[in-house]
Amino acid sequence: MGALDGIRVVELAGQGPGPHAAMLLGDWGADVIRVVRKAPDGTPSDLAGDAQLRNRTLVAADLKDAKDVAALLQLIAEADVLIEGFRPGVTERLGLGPDECVAANPRLVYARITGWGQDGPLAQSAGHDINYLSITGMLDSIGTSEHPVVPLNLVGDFGGGSMFLVTGILAALIERTRSDRGQVLDVAIVDGVNTLAQMFWTFRAMGIWHEHRAANILDGGAPYYGVYRCADGNHVAVGAIEQPFYAQLLAGLGLEAGELPDRDDPSQWSQLKALLATAFAAKTRAQWVDVFTGTDACVTPVLRMSEAVDHPQLRARKTFGDVGGIVQTMPAPMFGRSHPGEPDAPGSHVATVGEVTERWRDHSRSPDGHRPDD
Repeated sequence: MGALDGIRVVELAGQGPGPHAAMLLGDWGADVIRVVRKAPDGTPSDLAGDAQLRNRTLVAADLKDAKDVAALLQLIAEADVLIEGFRPGVTERLGLGPDECVAANPRLVYARITGWGQDGPLAQSAGHDINYLSITGMLDSIGTSEHPVVPLNLVGDFGGGSMFLVTGILAALIERTRSDRGQVLDVAIVDGVNTLAQMFWTFRAMGIWHEHRAANILDGGAPYYGVYRCADGNHVAVGAIEQPFYAQLLAGLGLEAGELPDRDDPSQWSQLKALLATAFAAKTRAQWVDVFTGTDACVTPVLRMSEAVDHPQLRARKTFGDVGGIVQTMPAPMFGRSHPGEPDAPGSHVATVGEVTERWRDHSRSPDGHRPDD
C-alpha cells in the first residue's frame, strides 16, 4: 500500500516529464492509467522496455475518434488527476480540454506540462530541454570557461519539469480536501528551472555570482569544488568547500596549506587548481578512493553508470533493481509506513477504457455513498 493508494491518475501518453511524473505517482501507490495509441490490432501501442512506463495500466484509444473521447470522459469523471503534455490547445481541439474534463469531474486536478508554458510568445513553438534551459540563463552558467556544456536533460525535463508537475499535483490534491474542487495546473519547464536556480539568482543579487563560467564556487571555478583526472584516466569529484574538509583534502594529497596559493583569493585559483591537478594525477582513482575513504575530505570517484550499480552505498540503499529484466532505479524516497513494493514491469497490465471505468466505479463509493476521500 503506497502513500498515494486510492489516487487515480489518467495519463495521456507523451514523452519526457509527463511519463516520469506519472511513474513517480505510480511508484507511490497511485493507480495510473496510461492512454496510448491503438496498434493495428486495436491493442495499446507503447515504447517497449521503457522503465519509466512501469506501474501502469495501458489502455488504447484513438483521441480523434469521438466515441473513444466520450469513453475517456467517462473514465476521467472517476479520476483524481489528468496529466497531459501536448502543445497548448491540442486537448481542447480533441474535446478533452479543461472545460470538458472539469464539467465531467469538478474535483479533477488537470495537470498540463509544457516547456514554454500555456501562454507567451513561444507557447506554440517546438522545443526541447536544451532550448528551455537556454533562455533561463542556466545553460550559459554551466560548462567550461570556453563554452556552455549540455547537462543531460536532468535540469530541464525532470528537475524543472516532472518534479514541479508532481509537486503541483500533490499540492492541488491537498487543497482539494479544503475546497472540494480541482483546478488546472500550468507547469512550464522554464518556470521550474528558474525556481530551482533561486540560490544563484540570490547570489547574483548579493554580488557574489559572476556571469562567467568556471569563475564561481559552485561552477567548477573554485579549486576545491571540481573534477580531477587521475593517473589511470578516471576522475574523482572534490567538494571540500568548508575549511575543515579542505584541510583533510590537503592531508590526503600530502600537501601543506602554507605552501599553497590562498584558496580564498579567486585570483590565485588557477595556480592552486594546477597544483591539485598535479597531485591527483599521481595516483589511480582506486588508490585515491582508498586514501579518502573514511575521511571528510569530500572526495568521491566519478563512476560510470555500469559502475554505479555496484557502489556499496547505492547497494545498501537498494537504489537499483531488476524489474522485468531491466536494471532500473527503485522508488524513492523511502516511506516509513507506506513504502511501495517492487515496481510492476512496463506492459504488465493492459485493459480497455471501459474495464477501468467499471473497476473505478465499483470502488469509488464507501457504504455511506461518498468517495473515500470526500
